[in-house]
Amino acid sequence: MTVVFKVSDNIKEMMMEFYKDRFDSKVPPYAVFQVKDFDCVTTLYESGKVMFQGIGADIEASYWIEEERIKNGRIIDITGKEKGKEAEKKVFLNMSTIGSDEVGTGDFFGPIVVSATYVAKEDIPFLTELGVRDSKKLTDIKIKKIAPIIMKKIPYTTYILTNTTYNDNWSEDINMNKIKAILHNKVLYTLKEKNYDYDKIVVDQFVYPAKYYAHLKDVKNKVTKITFMTKAEDKCLSVAAASIISRYIFLREMQKLSEEFKMDIPKGAGLNVDQVGIKIAKEYGMQKLKEIAKLNFKNKDKIKSGLKN
Repeated sequence: MTVVFKVSDNIKEMMMEFYKDRFDSKVPPYAVFQVKDFDCVTTLYESGKVMFQGIGADIEASYWIEEERIKNGRIIDITGKEKGKEAEKKVFLNMSTIGSDEVGTGDFFGPIVVSATYVAKEDIPFLTELGVRDSKKLTDIKIKKIAPIIMKKIPYTTYILTNTTYNDNWSEDINMNKIKAILHNKVLYTLKEKNYDYDKIVVDQFVYPAKYYAHLKDVKNKVTKITFMTKAEDKCLSVAAASIISRYIFLREMQKLSEEFKMDIPKGAGLNVDQVGIKIAKEYGMQKLKEIAKLNFKNKDKIKSGLKN
């Protein structure tokens, strides 16, 4: 897998600092640096473009995609394409749909939360009036306000993949896209089995459809006949509602962690995450991170290095 996008100047500086201890001695023409890990090769070019190549490219890229979102308000999808600020275009305005979305795949701390909702066409005005849209475009305050209202009105199902389960099942043969495909299928199948009268099942496209179904080859109960769309959160209210519910539950889980450790547990996978990870590891040991973090993330190595200082 290959992911390429242009990084902002402040993120470029963060990347230089983050990778400085692992620069390869030889770099391609016009490259600032190259880092070779067993599952991903990361190359930053003078033009500002960064390239991630390998089976772990999606995970490595997700760190910096999330930093771009948090620090610069840029929305970049996992294919490397930046989502523009053009007016939102809603489709499926006269259809009943089932849609799913996930949160937490780019965060070192916290679980992965995936939800699916059923939105009957009769409920579209209600959600529109409520201001339902892609959760990444809503503040946490707004999400905490409207998510409980949605959850009372709209049928939904949610699955929380704990960090312990994630770490116990992670292997080199399983990348983040496979995990997402399996979890999306799980919640979609659960909701579909309730026999709601729907017109379409919609999923925000994070891989090509053929690859999505290939990830499910060993899954017994599969949902097929899915409509895959880019920017689905802006076009389909069931996907948007699922993104809000997932985000709300994720925020709730992160709040529990903050209360448990009596410190703010940050989202994302940036330098502030490393600093908090070092504090937790010093007080509770590295083993504690298995319960609260995704240990295949490169943050684990930075935390281990920090413990030696």
